[in-house]
Amino acid sequence: MNTHSNLTVSLSGFDGAALKKFRKFSLFIGGFFLLLGLLGIILPSVLSLVASAFLGWMLLTGGFLSLYFAFLAKWRSAWAWVKAILLTFTGSLILFNPVAGILAVALLITLYLLMDAVGNFTLAQALYPHKGWGWMAANGVLSLGLALIMVFALPVATVVLVGLYLGISLLFDGIALIMLGLASRHIEG
Repeated sequence: MNTHSNLTVSLSGFDGAALKKFRKFSLFIGGFFLLLGLLGIILPSVLSLVASAFLGWMLLTGGFLSLYFAFLAKWRSAWAWVKAILLTFTGSLILFNPVAGILAVALLITLYLLMDAVGNFTLAQALYPHKGWGWMAANGVLSLGLALIMVFALPVATVVLVGLYLGISLLFDGIALIMLGLASRHIEG
């Protein structure tokens, strides 16, 4: 079965209106991600700062909401207060010191890449000697290499690498969504 047939099978359950809406949003969001990815690749430091600020605001908002709910709780658990204070403190720290937030994102990306490498190596071993095992092993080597680059670049090149990694990821996500949206044009809903 070719890729077009796989897409036909997986999207054929949509009615015409839902498929048209999917196509429209897939193309729009794909284009948006593609543009963000290109901007991130061109200006990786800016994307790193935006990601850090986003993380800081999410934690600060979560901290404020947790403080509010801890105040409303009738049992007023000490742990609820500790969590709320830690979230608020961490979010504030990242917002007032964005480099700390970028380092946190860099550590998360590094951990993800290491886990991805282990997963790919495990899958490659399980697939061996069948076709495709080499691609999984190669993907594992790539993930391990990217993780090692990040580890050895800490903290000097972290600002650039985080933005570059995020930009590349957004670029490929955008391309994938656009291609999926374009492929869905050939499907009758």
